[in-house]
Amino acid sequence: MNLALWIVTGILAAVLLVSTSKMYVPREKIAAVGHAGEWVMDFSPGALRAIGFLEILAAAGLILPAALDIVPVLVPVTAVCVALLFAGAVVMRLRRGERGTITADLIYLALAVFVAWGRFGPASFTG
Repeated sequence: MNLALWIVTGILAAVLLVSTSKMYVPREKIAAVGHAGEWVMDFSPGALRAIGFLEILAAAGLILPAALDIVPVLVPVTAVCVALLFAGAVVMRLRRGERGTITADLIYLALAVFVAWGRFGPASFTG
């Protein structure tokens, strides 16, 4: 169970780090990629930077507390925050009518819930 949770946590952290590209790539270029990227035009560049910064913090919060054994309870707390982030992404996609591109967000949401459940419960760092 612990190995599965580490693998899923690593995948989530990698997804979050890749997703921070919106901080550096112009909105117009992301939107031009296709229908899945058009959502960035609904947000200001400052809002995209803020989202990207939160994603960097989330990636660090998923890995570093446990790896450094400094307040490891932050891992499941961060996983809950990541789940909320992806729940917001799902809501945003539903509001935009992008039902075809919602699958990845739902998968990441499920992975974050799995990490939160696992680290709060059976594979807790504190127990």
